[in-house]
Amino acid sequence: MIAHDRSAAQGARPRLGAHLSISGGLPRAIDRAAATGCDALQIFSKSSNQWRARPLPDAEVEQFRARAAETGVGPIVAHASYLINLASPDRALRRRSIGALADELRRADLLGLLGVVLHPGAYTTSTEAEGLQRIADGIGEALSERNGAGARLLLEHTAGQGTVLGHRFEQLRAIIDRLDAADAVGICLDTCHLVGAGYDIVSVAGYADVFDQFDRILGFGRLEAFHLNDSKKPLGSRLDRHDHIGRGCIGVEPFRRLLRDPRFAGLPMLLETPKAESSDGAAGDADPMDVENLTLLRSLMGPGAVS
Repeated sequence: MIAHDRSAAQGARPRLGAHLSISGGLPRAIDRAAATGCDALQIFSKSSNQWRARPLPDAEVEQFRARAAETGVGPIVAHASYLINLASPDRALRRRSIGALADELRRADLLGLLGVVLHPGAYTTSTEAEGLQRIADGIGEALSERNGAGARLLLEHTAGQGTVLGHRFEQLRAIIDRLDAADAVGICLDTCHLVGAGYDIVSVAGYADVFDQFDRILGFGRLEAFHLNDSKKPLGSRLDRHDHIGRGCIGVEPFRRLLRDPRFAGLPMLLETPKAESSDGAAGDADPMDVENLTLLRSLMGPGAVS
């Protein structure tokens, strides 16, 4: 696995990175990460808005792994397709979602990734309890198709828009408690989503309380990654609207606290902030806004925070 060894990174700084395009082939994402100054990386291993996934040629997989080793970029995670909805009461959609998740995990295993980030799903016309059970059942089925350990499934905490589940720590705990293979499941926290869902990480007291809650309900041992995004919308909006670091309702200081928090040493912290309007992310090597956001984040770490 091309996963960064967190156990060897205690006392280290977070691994900063971004979500980058795989246009031109998966190895090109590694090249973009190196050009951008990323330590870590998030990708889609397939089109995010299509069910169909092209097979991964052996040569492309080998080159991807080789480039990751050569550059030292890692951990690397994949974000699952946005089409997947394990909570759906629609049987056809749910069957397709389970199959797609199993495929995402297989692709991550081939590529040697740390994990696959998944939005838990929306219960739509059913109930929260039914949705949580369907998510757990779907995860269990997808995990059962694998042979041995591999990439972890990382449930992403959500902002809670509409009937989307996973916006409360208790909901994520309820899903995990229903799993036989709970050890294969971790958590990804998104700063924008936390604020949208009503978790006050902005004030000093709120920050302390939020992470006390997280540790009590889910445990820091299950936390595998962060998405670092400022929020265009205020605390408790239940809306997922990403902004550049320091330009939204979160501001600079909460990111300084996160980056210097020893509990998160060695974790990948990944930008999903807007790209430059003039940038062709599919063709260019380094998006200037990613570079700007990463430069600001590294300045918040303190002296010696150089990629």
